[in-house]
Parts: sequence; structure tokens; C-alpha cells
Amino acid sequence: MEMMADDYDTRDILRPLVFRLHENVPAIVREVLLERGWTEFDKKEQDDADWNLYWQNSPFRMTDHHSIKPWQRLNHYPEAVQITRKDYLARHLKRMKGAYGSGLYEFSPVAFIMPNDYVKFIAEYSKERQSVGRRPSYWICKPVDLSCGRGILIFQDIKDLVYDCTVIVQKYISNPLLISGYKLDLRLYVCVTSFCPLTIYTYKEGLVRFATEKFDLGSLDNVYAHLTNTSINKYGASYKKYKEGIGCGCKWTFSRFRSYLRISGVDDMVLWQKINNIVILTLLAVTPLPVASNCFELFGFDILIDDKFKPWLLEVNYNPALCLDCSIDDTVKRKLLHDIVELLNYKQTDTFRQNQVARIKAGRRRVPWSTAGESATEETPGLLTCQKVAKCTSASFVQPALQAARGSIRKVAALTKKTARAHPRKTLTSQLRERMNMPKIPSQAKAEAKNKQLQGARYSPHKSAQLSRWLPTPDFCNYKSTTHPYFLSDKDQRPIPHVGDFILIFPFNEAALQACRGGTDTKSIIKEINKLVSNSYRQNSRTQRKV
Repeated sequence: MEMMADDYDTRDILRPLVFRLHENVPAIVREVLLERGWTEFDKKEQDDADWNLYWQNSPFRMTDHHSIKPWQRLNHYPEAVQITRKDYLARHLKRMKGAYGSGLYEFSPVAFIMPNDYVKFIAEYSKERQSVGRRPSYWICKPVDLSCGRGILIFQDIKDLVYDCTVIVQKYISNPLLISGYKLDLRLYVCVTSFCPLTIYTYKEGLVRFATEKFDLGSLDNVYAHLTNTSINKYGASYKKYKEGIGCGCKWTFSRFRSYLRISGVDDMVLWQKINNIVILTLLAVTPLPVASNCFELFGFDILIDDKFKPWLLEVNYNPALCLDCSIDDTVKRKLLHDIVELLNYKQTDTFRQNQVARIKAGRRRVPWSTAGESATEETPGLLTCQKVAKCTSASFVQPALQAARGSIRKVAALTKKTARAHPRKTLTSQLRERMNMPKIPSQAKAEAKNKQLQGARYSPHKSAQLSRWLPTPDFCNYKSTTHPYFLSDKDQRPIPHVGDFILIFPFNEAALQACRGGTDTKSIIKEINKLVSNSYRQNSRTQRKV
């Protein structure tokens, strides 16, 4: 949703958005941002705050979050590791299961964190072995802080369990859904734009990852039959071979998988609703996280479906892989990144990368942007900066600044009105591309353009909707310090329902929305989810009786 240009010519004042990348960020991130007309941050030439998006693989420091500017976004939320490290996730889900019952939280296999839970595991293992007529379970052992299938062990006999670090041992799902005999799982992309209020988007497209050899419980040490990680299977002998029913490689798109399910007579709508519930319930387990503004987190949820079409959560990935191993990767991940940028909802004022109110207070001392723990000393149109309810800045404080801003806008609009109407409305990206393709102008003309910008175009003129101040409800102001949520619609100040292929799955109704005001009322949200599950169950029962 890039900002639409108002009815005036912005070629003289338009600046490109700027991205900043840390080392080892996948190349496709840079490619996509350059495709959109962005420029890369130059540490030697630019001010330290002269960027719009900072993307790195590792978490940011809390000081980075506290000093965030209104025009900036960070690609990580603080403490997101609470659900991406396997032992932390297991503890959170176990706590939620104890608090709200196993009926909702039965989507994660029984788990033991070793070595701490060794005695409990032995008790469970022995109990199963002694049960008459019960087939012994299979178990899977994973290091808690490794990814890409590294260090994974599948076993049935405890004598085969060997580990030299903290691991998680779970019951292995031995009846997975198979397509032409091959095991598969789903890589679902989930973007959380805020944990307070909790706002969750899932991506419509995703990756179905296959093992490259046929599933066989008789060969538990065959990683190509039991693991679906591309980082492992691409080195298998069968990876490039054509596999009946699957094809070459080891990936499908969600679109192809949905078609397969429908042809097979499976109601995929019910399946995806169950998966959405898993995502919401998992993220609720770690809410609240530390308050942070203008950041987001892209998670990779790994979901396995069993032969009864029940979805299971395997793990949640931090920094889901964005490398391109095949053409399917390029198709899914390139558009995913484009839609993430759309979801970040940049405005035209963000190209200026400086406080707009401070710019119109000519001759006054510039007040620094307040950080966490400091009182909010200045307000910006379209931004929310608040401490406690009693400290929320009054609207009268910003009224003179708003009047000055409107005055400046009227002047610029009057100067450009005649020429503006001859131009069609354009997106910010199209204008940036147009500017990139324009021939270089002589230095004298460039100086005149600069003078013109300084005299009458200190601001990018905006519609009144963007200039009007967002007035929060009192219970929304319990943050230490925050900017106006970028993910809210300018029209009704609610989360935008869908952006590209991103679909809002939480909040899913008015009651869930209200339960996130001024904090997260988990109990009320769980109640609403129970209603959804009950309604879905009744509808499915009626459908089955008709059939």
C-alpha cells in the first residue's frame, strides 16, 4: 500500500526510500528493494538515522528499538526467540495447555527437554513399553537451538538416544500424510506486525517441502525419507530425479497443494482454519513481549499433516530461509518480500526521514525524539507518542503545529494546482522509477529546483486524513513510548484486512479486537477461539450428515 500522490507534481521534492542491510542478509532482500526503486544506505555519506528499513539476521538491541524514528522499521521484534527456540516454545505451550486445557493445545506432540526432563521421559517411555497390546512410540530428538535439520535423531529404542547438548525429545508422528509415498510438511509464512496489540497476518502462498525418498519406518536413520528440510534433501541422490506424483526437486507451492487436496475430495478450508488457529494459539502463548514500535517479525511455521488431516506444529523458525534453491523459491519468496514492504505501509512523508512538526517550527529549537523512559515532548501528525494514561499529550498541544502544517500545504497546493491536474495519480514506487529514468539536469537547474523545494515544499503535501492526529482510546495508552501503529488503516484505524497475499487472521472479530486494547486479555481471546472451533465443528457435522 504505497502512498498515492496527491494532485500535485512531486518530482522536485520526492526522495527515494532507503534500506539498510546487515551482513549475511540474503541477496533477494536487496534485489527486491532495488526493484522497488529504493536506495541502499551509505554509512559514509548519510546520517545514522537516514534510512527507512533496517534488515538483519540477528536480533536488534533494545536501544535500537527505543530510538526508533517514525519513518523507520526494524525486521525483528524484541524477544521473538521466545517461540523460535524449541525448548522455550515447549514450555510456553505446556503452560497454556495447563491453563486452558488440552482441547485447544493438542496440536504439539508431547515434549521433554533434556537433560532436565530425563526422569519424566524415562517414566513415559517405560509406561508405554509395559502397556500390553500397545505399539511402542517412535521419538525424535532435536537440539534446541539448531535449524535446517542439523543434529536430528529418530529412534524407537532408548539405547539409541545419544546427545551432548540441550535437546528436546518429542513423540515422532509416525502416520504422516504421504503423497505418492513421500512425506511432506508445510512452510507457512506468518508476519506479526505487533504483539501489543497482537496483529497477525498469514501468507496465502507458501512452500510444501517433500522428503526425496519414500517414507519407511524400517529405516529411521535415512534422513532423505524422514526429514523434509531442503538444506538436506538437495544433496540427496533423488533430488534432481523425476519422482512420480511429485516431480523433480522437493517443493510445491500451496496453490498446487490446494488443488491436489480438492481433487482428492478434501475440504481444505477446514484444514487452513485449523492451521490458522494453531498460529494464533502459539503466538498467544508468548504474549506479551516487550513493547516496541515500528517493527515486525516474519516467522516460518512448520506444519505437518497426518493421514487423518490433523495439522501438527513442528517448530517456529526465526529468519525463515530466503535463499533461492529452485524456481519455486523465487516465485514464492520474491513476491513475499514485495508484499512485506507493502505491509509496512510507508507514507510519502517517510521519504523525508525527519520529524515533520519540527520542520515547520522555523527558528525554534528542535526537540529530540523521545525514547522509552523519557516524557513525550513533541507530537507529530499521524504519530502516537504516549506514556501512561495520565501523561497522554493533549490535542491542544499540537494544534498550533497542525495549523502551521495546513498553512504550508495550502501554499504548496496553490503553487502546483495548475500543473498537478494534468498528471494522473501515481504510486510512490512508480514516481521513484520515473525519477531514476529521468536524464540528469544541469547544475543550475538543479540549484533552482533545490531553492524551490526549500522555499515552498518543506513538506510533501498530504490529504487531511494523513495529517489528522490519531486519537487513541485511554486504555491504548499504557505503553511506555510508541509511534502511531503503521499497520492500522488510515480510514478506520483498524488493522488492514489484507495486503497483497497477506491475510489478517488476528484479530478475527470485534471481541478479539477489544480484547487486545490496553494489553492482551488472553482469557477472552481463548473464549472467542473456542466459539469459532465449536461453530466450525457443528457446521462440519451438518455437512457430513447431508453427504
